[in-house]
Amino acid sequence: MKKLNGIKACVFDAYGTLFDVHSAVGKHRARVGAKADQLSMLWRTKQLEYTWLRSLMNAYVEFWQVTQDGLDFAMETCGIEDADLRADLMNAYLELDCYPEVKDTLATLKRRGLKTAVLSNGSPRMLKAAIDSSGLGDHLDGAYSVDEVGIYKPDARVYDLACAQLDVEPMEVSFQSSNAWDAAAAAHFGMQVVWINRFGQTRERLPGEPVVELRTLAELSEVIA
Repeated sequence: MKKLNGIKACVFDAYGTLFDVHSAVGKHRARVGAKADQLSMLWRTKQLEYTWLRSLMNAYVEFWQVTQDGLDFAMETCGIEDADLRADLMNAYLELDCYPEVKDTLATLKRRGLKTAVLSNGSPRMLKAAIDSSGLGDHLDGAYSVDEVGIYKPDARVYDLACAQLDVEPMEVSFQSSNAWDAAAAAHFGMQVVWINRFGQTRERLPGEPVVELRTLAELSEVIA
């Protein structure tokens, strides 16, 4: 297995990498009913599509609004009309489950003296809520939101934000994402990327190649020299 050398900071995407985006619908699966999986997948798909489209349209709004818009689209498509359920699903997005290996992985990296941070499309309030509810705060040096630059990933200004905040060069960053397009973009920017391919995705046909592909974060410390 390839190793990453010269790493000073480990930067993580949040949604899908640290936090299970489908746990919001999962907490209310009985109320959603037979269309729970369809709703969750469509919600996530539209959430991402709207970040890309708004960036191209120069029509930025914070991720909380994009998440609401994605849910509204998904609920209407699935024929679900329930204002109370909508409110509960949005609140559940503030308390997403983190994947089981996340806390131990972050703790191990911190013990090795590496800086750790989150770099996410999420708004500051959303990130704080998710980090606090999962008890990850003590294991992170920072949580950086695209809100600071007013544009979404995969714009290069987002990845540059993490480097500036952590005072490191791109090649000194190990960037972890479960999103294939995010992994490609960070690699294209110049970071050393570990693609956490949790869902068995096909590699994107985009500029930028991850150095390593893993199924979970559990093996991350082994690939950082």
